[in-house]
Amino acid sequence: MKVFRMLGRSIRDAFKSVIRNFSLSLASISCITITLIIVSIALIASFNVENFTTAIERDMTIVVFLDSDATEKEIEQVEFDIKAIENVEKYTFQTKKEVKERMQKESEVFNTVLSSWEDEESPLKDTFQVKVKDIEKIKATADEIKSLENVSVVRYGEGMVDKMVTAFSSIEKVTYGVVIALVVVTVFLIINTIKLTISARRKEIGIMRLVGASNITIKLPFIIEGMILGLMGSIIPIVLTTYGYLVFYKHFDGHLYSKLIQLITPEPFIYQASLIVLGIGILVGMIGSASAVRRYLKI
Repeated sequence: MKVFRMLGRSIRDAFKSVIRNFSLSLASISCITITLIIVSIALIASFNVENFTTAIERDMTIVVFLDSDATEKEIEQVEFDIKAIENVEKYTFQTKKEVKERMQKESEVFNTVLSSWEDEESPLKDTFQVKVKDIEKIKATADEIKSLENVSVVRYGEGMVDKMVTAFSSIEKVTYGVVIALVVVTVFLIINTIKLTISARRKEIGIMRLVGASNITIKLPFIIEGMILGLMGSIIPIVLTTYGYLVFYKHFDGHLYSKLIQLITPEPFIYQASLIVLGIGILVGMIGSASAVRRYLKI
């Protein structure tokens, strides 16, 4: 019961302190708000870049064209060899007839041209569509497949794919680095801002120590106060994250420049991002307050 009484009293004192020291509290809230807006933008960017990379990895396919005169037994051997390659996740096989039917369904132009060809005249080839486990090794995997007997041509969008994977991988690392750096800077700024608040109340802390209050009794209201400041400072960034991303997503119709670069669907992403921003705000507020008040509790 004593613990609950102390916690209740600390919460009450924390709210009173925020109101009583409103100008300093407002400075702390403003600092948290500004930095969390930047953090939320970096979070949205980093998650979307990761989504772009994942989408490319999921959709990227190596197309393996077989020799036109390959026998059924030779095709089975190629299948066995492809299956044995370590980086191959899965594959599908299509006969030249199935390729023809698919192409006819996809385009009226293809349908017109291919309809005039008999199966014996068709220049199309039997193919394997191969998905890889690690897209960064797609070139090595394609080269390995190309070296197999009865394989005529191997295509996977080489050149463009390699550049896109490298670019997205670099951007993903940079955005995560920016998020971490911003969180560290946020903690530093909040600690220094809250230090000003607590410095102005050092006499209050001194009096509490003189009357025999324990360190935890003194520190707890300040930690809860930091949590409240972090919570209040998170409100505007959360609103901007939620509605800003919805507007951004609708404006670009769910993708950037090309349908290959799909944005993350707003729900439940905006709620997850908001929870992360809220958690960062509360956490750095508590850490900032705890760090700032510690110096005044040293004997």
